[in-house]
Amino acid sequence: MWIGPRAPNRAHAEPIERAIIGAMTAARTPKARTKSPAGDPFGARLKKLRSELRKLDADHMVVSNPRDVAYLTGFLGGDSYLVVGRGKPTMISDSRYEEELGGFKRIVKVRMRTALMSEAVGEELVARRPDRIAIQGEHMTLNNEIALKKALRKRSIAARSLVRTDSVLLRLRAVKDASEIRLLQRAIRIQEAALVATLPQIRVGMTELELCAILEHEMKDRGSPDPSFETIVGARANSSLPHYTPGATKVGSRQTLLIDWGATWKGYHGDMTRTFGIGGWPARVREIYKIVLEAHEAAASALRPGLPCLEADRIAREIISKAGYSKQFGHGLGHGIGLDIHELPSMGARSPRSALLEVGNVVTIEPGIYLPGIGGVRLEDDYVITERGAKNLSSLAKDLAWATRR
Repeated sequence: MWIGPRAPNRAHAEPIERAIIGAMTAARTPKARTKSPAGDPFGARLKKLRSELRKLDADHMVVSNPRDVAYLTGFLGGDSYLVVGRGKPTMISDSRYEEELGGFKRIVKVRMRTALMSEAVGEELVARRPDRIAIQGEHMTLNNEIALKKALRKRSIAARSLVRTDSVLLRLRAVKDASEIRLLQRAIRIQEAALVATLPQIRVGMTELELCAILEHEMKDRGSPDPSFETIVGARANSSLPHYTPGATKVGSRQTLLIDWGATWKGYHGDMTRTFGIGGWPARVREIYKIVLEAHEAAASALRPGLPCLEADRIAREIISKAGYSKQFGHGLGHGIGLDIHELPSMGARSPRSALLEVGNVVTIEPGIYLPGIGGVRLEDDYVITERGAKNLSSLAKDLAWATRR
């Protein structure tokens, strides 16, 4: 039998679902090669990076992390380094991306390498005559660093001119600009519409993997080339496993179903979780659903610039603890999202008191309670911190009535 709401058409869908379906009518776009965006947020990002380099007494940086290359240029191809310094940055890539990079020459110089990356970077740096060169200590492997130093020594650039940095770009990426928020919003709208299309297809007896395949197909059908992460579909007691891998367990009647899923759009990741009672709820899970929802809404209501990340976690954790489930909420309240599925800021019980929310942070709020052998509940939305508080970028309902799929 069919479990879930009636088919998602305009006449019968729930109001929030109908709104999402309408908003996503135009979102069924085919996968396309990435082009340089019409707008130019990249100049401002490069300016911020150069300012950070000056604080490190460095005049150039070798950006090796492909996510950071994408942040600074919009290029999502991978396997390419960016050399940032005085003047226009240089993208060092290879023939696989030559045609694609033709659309980025307004932003970067393009250098096609035919030798090792370290050799190509060395040649580029010799031409630039740097004083001190920053490398991404949190990303560049030791072998690659040794190869780069060797290439620089061959060209009479002293190895001592290298300075290892620690998450400089990750900290810059924690504060999203308007163009990034638009991309995140699109990813979230895609995944919401995909779930709305998936819900009527859920059947008792369907395996977790079958449901996972349907949901990921619906996301791809709406323009998401890849899921944000390995989709989590936990049926029955498997919903108590926070990072469960879907398998052959079948959806049951009057049983729990947890779905943690995300879509991507132009490199940016959405991340949401909903927990459903299929035809009804196990009594204990129904009880903890209300507690998790209360914890989520309390923490979300408190979000604002200057709030310690630790405090956001404390607000939700206190509600869960007072209900007697402190040991059943083991993970942090949330995390930043963007070009990576886990970014700064991190909001957990171990966050430093000095870590404060800022305008432009985009974070998840995802409290949960997990009862081994019974089932679990997690409710997750994505929030952007604004000058007046926070805005929920997600729009799907979370109330118990909506989550009960009959």
